[in-house]
Amino acid sequence: MYLDALSFLEDERDDWRAFEALDELTDEQLSDPRSTAHGWSGRDLMAHLVAWQEHALTVARELAVEPTSRTKVQGDRDWDARGDQINDEIMRVWRALPIAEVRDRFRTVAGELRGYLTVVPETRWVKNAEYLKFFLSETLEHYVDHRDDLAAVLASAG
Repeated sequence: MYLDALSFLEDERDDWRAFEALDELTDEQLSDPRSTAHGWSGRDLMAHLVAWQEHALTVARELAVEPTSRTKVQGDRDWDARGDQINDEIMRVWRALPIAEVRDRFRTVAGELRGYLTVVPETRWVKNAEYLKFFLSETLEHYVDHRDDLAAVLASAG
């Protein structure tokens, strides 16, 4: 459990750093779909992680000005109704994007999320069990879930 925002943000930054190795791969290496257990390419892994970071970023933006987030409430309902279909949609949308845009969002969204979380009152997320659990699930826990995928992508790239 986190008692302050700084501790969370430091841990998130440290855990995200490993994934930044994806940005060092060539476009061709990122496109190999055989590299993860999911049948995802490195690009797909980038997209999956960043799409959920973007979701968290929208929630953080709302919490910066409101005590609750409509986006989180709707997202929870949507996940309960459709589950992994959402991940399939993310893949379809992100595979249609130019690789330059995928890389740009990969390079910027995590930092932007950390930045927004510094202005959200701690009572709205760090000291709110529901929202802390949400931000943990979209960042730190999500990174843990995909460490093996990251290792597989990097190993296949040589």
